[in-house]
Amino acid sequence: MPQQAQQSVETTVDLAAEFRESGVAEILDELDRELTGLKPVKRRIRETAALLLVERARTRLGLTTETPTLHMSFTGNPGTGKTTVALRMANLLHRLGYVRKGHLVSVTRDDLVGQYIGHTAPKTKEVLKKAMGGVLFIDEAYYLYRPDNERDYGQEAIEILLQVMENQRDDLVVILAGYTDRMDRFYQSNPGFRSRIAHHIDFPDYEDEELLAIAETMLARQNYAFDAEAKAVMADYIRIRRTQPHFANARSIRNALDRARLRQANRLFETVGGPLTAQDLSAIRASDISASRVFAAKPAGGAEDGA
Repeated sequence: MPQQAQQSVETTVDLAAEFRESGVAEILDELDRELTGLKPVKRRIRETAALLLVERARTRLGLTTETPTLHMSFTGNPGTGKTTVALRMANLLHRLGYVRKGHLVSVTRDDLVGQYIGHTAPKTKEVLKKAMGGVLFIDEAYYLYRPDNERDYGQEAIEILLQVMENQRDDLVVILAGYTDRMDRFYQSNPGFRSRIAHHIDFPDYEDEELLAIAETMLARQNYAFDAEAKAVMADYIRIRRTQPHFANARSIRNALDRARLRQANRLFETVGGPLTAQDLSAIRASDISASRVFAAKPAGGAEDGA
C-alpha cells in the first residue's frame, strides 16, 4: 500500500499549482492592463498558455517526447499591439521553459536581406544567432519575398529561416507579422512557412471607445489628462480620423497626443503670464486638439496621422 501511494503521487500533476508557480497569470494580467480591448487576441494567448502548461505537464509524466510547434503568425493593421503581445509571448514562453532566455529580437527585411551576392546569408545568420533562446519577430514579413525582382536575395533569407525554424524549433520561436491580406498571399507563395506555423492570431482594429480609453491611458502614463471638453473633442477626432488615409490605430492616437502636448506647451507660453500649477501643466484642453487639420472641412491630402 505505501508503495502504491508513492506511485500515485509521482504520476499526478496539479495544473492549478503549475499555473500559479509558472508566473503565467502575471503575464496575462500585464496584457490586460497594457492593452485595451483585443479580446480575441487575449483569448488566443490564454488558450496557448493553457496548451503549453498541459504539454509541459504531459512531458513531466512521460506522455510527450517532441517540443510543440510554437512558431506564430500575427496579422492585422498597424498599431494593434502586435509587438507588445510578442514581447509578452516571449516572456510567457520563457516562464514555461520553452525558450532559454525569453528575449525578443524585432527585425524587418533590411535586417535580413543583403544588397549583393554573399551578403544575405551572414546577415540572416547573425540575426538568428542573436535571437536564439528567444523569439524572433519579423515585421512586414511579406517583404522578404519579391518574385518580380530576379536579383532580389530575399529567397535566400527565407530558405535559411525555414531550415532553422524546422531544425532548431526547440531553441527559437519565430513570429511573422503584417497586414492580413498581404500575409495570406505571402503564405500562398511560401507554403513552407505556413506548414511550420501552428498559431495564427488576427489582431482586430480598435473601436472608437477603445481608442479613447487608450488615449486617456497614454496621457495618464505621462501625468497628463483631458479636461471634460477635451475628452469630447478627442472622441470626435477619433471618429473622423478613422475615416482618413494612413490611420494606424493606437500609433495614430499616440502621434495625435504628441501634437496636442506640443500645442499645449505653446498655449502656456503664449497665454499664461503668471505662475503655473501642476494642473495647468497637466491639462490638455479642447483647443489643443481641435486645432488639428483633421477637423478641417478639406484635410490637406489626408496627411499621415493628420497633423
